[in-house]
Amino acid sequence: MTNADTQPARERTLFGHPIGLTHLFTTEMAERFSYYGMTSFLILYLTKNLLLGNNPDHIIGYHAVKGALEWLYGPLSSEAVGANITGLYTGLVYFTPAFGGLLADRLLGQRITVLFGGILMAAGEFMLTQDTLFFFGLLALIVGNGGFKPNISTQVGNLYKQGDSRIDRAYSIFYVGINVGAALGPIICGGLAQSVAWHWGFFAAGVGVSLAVIWYAFALRTLPPDRITKARQSREAVTQAKLANDDWKAIGALVLLIIPSALFWMAYSQQFIGILLWAQDYTDRTFAIPGLFHFNMPSSWSQSINPVMIFAFTPLVVGLWAAQARRSREPSTIFKMAIGCALQAASFVIMAGVAWLTGPHGHAGWLWLLPFFTVFTLGELYVSPIGLALVSRVAPPQVLSLMMGLWFIAVFVGNTMGGRIGGLWSTMDKSEFFLITAAIGGAGSLFILLSFRLLKPTLERRLRTDLQPGPDVATERMATV
Repeated sequence: MTNADTQPARERTLFGHPIGLTHLFTTEMAERFSYYGMTSFLILYLTKNLLLGNNPDHIIGYHAVKGALEWLYGPLSSEAVGANITGLYTGLVYFTPAFGGLLADRLLGQRITVLFGGILMAAGEFMLTQDTLFFFGLLALIVGNGGFKPNISTQVGNLYKQGDSRIDRAYSIFYVGINVGAALGPIICGGLAQSVAWHWGFFAAGVGVSLAVIWYAFALRTLPPDRITKARQSREAVTQAKLANDDWKAIGALVLLIIPSALFWMAYSQQFIGILLWAQDYTDRTFAIPGLFHFNMPSSWSQSINPVMIFAFTPLVVGLWAAQARRSREPSTIFKMAIGCALQAASFVIMAGVAWLTGPHGHAGWLWLLPFFTVFTLGELYVSPIGLALVSRVAPPQVLSLMMGLWFIAVFVGNTMGGRIGGLWSTMDKSEFFLITAAIGGAGSLFILLSFRLLKPTLERRLRTDLQPGPDVATERMATV
């Protein structure tokens, strides 16, 4: 074992975890503030402002984008164009991480790739303050996120030695950081966009991601060497080690799980399209006490309910799993994901019921969003952080960042297709729209259950190996080549 694979004699910790986790938590929180702050009003900005009146000739590239969409889908209303652009953007930001992971694994390393991606994202947000540069801003955000997203997530795993049982808790804590930023972003960025001016929302998002880059640069001294640095310090690079037969089985299992994960994210993306448009046009968002105050909540604030609930529910869900583990009844990792997809389907069944009760011209009370987001959030907690931890623990170290990037391909496919589903909003009965979305989530759960026997042996074997104490698994595998 090389010096690079050993823990420092005195590890700096905070609340029982390496101090680096605090810095990665803060960096990701600031970047997610930017992302979710901007997406909390993107569809509204497009349909209520930028594309309004069908005269967006001043936007560079608009006619090329609209022409491409109509070539694929036929004539589109401005609302359908906005939904598809939103879906493409929220999809492509999860497509480029596959290339960002490969770039980090093979050439630049995780640190430089994160810094490059963060700077590019900051530039993109500030471009969005100018209507003419709208598509250039989206492009910069898409490419920048490809460098940032997979390489922040994998650095959480770098903080811990092989067999350290804290890693699952670390990813749950990291996921809380994501959602603290996601809760604040819609309130601040969305509030500024809808109450002051749209461009102030983008500016606030640009400030958020700029702070993420500055904090990360400050935190570099607290982080362990990334994987490409360790490889260069070793006689034989980890990335050059041959993949064993079991490695290929693990890769195959993770790739197969991309299918139900994509279905989950296809339904999930309606939070930013269907649910946001429902909150804008079909929800009574009035807060009032007669004689005291009257306040109409910006619809973008509805996007903060989910991350606030994640912050509140994470300790409860983790505690439930711990209690189940003590009784030897904790669901397996992939069965948790099946449960999560089923819960997501149930949440949209709730919304279908609300839409049916409200009728095509009524307005539902905003409190109806709470039961929807409660079930929706529980479903997310059973899928998203579990998937991140699964990739970190199961993927061969030679291609870890690449596999993390490929895992985000599921989000790309789901969000892109979700944009297509969202384009049906203006032409479809709303209860039917939500039932279709529920069916998509339910299909993800069914797929996992049907492939359970095929996936479980490989994944559970890898997870058991990951929990075994001993030398770093990369070193162990290199020794067998």
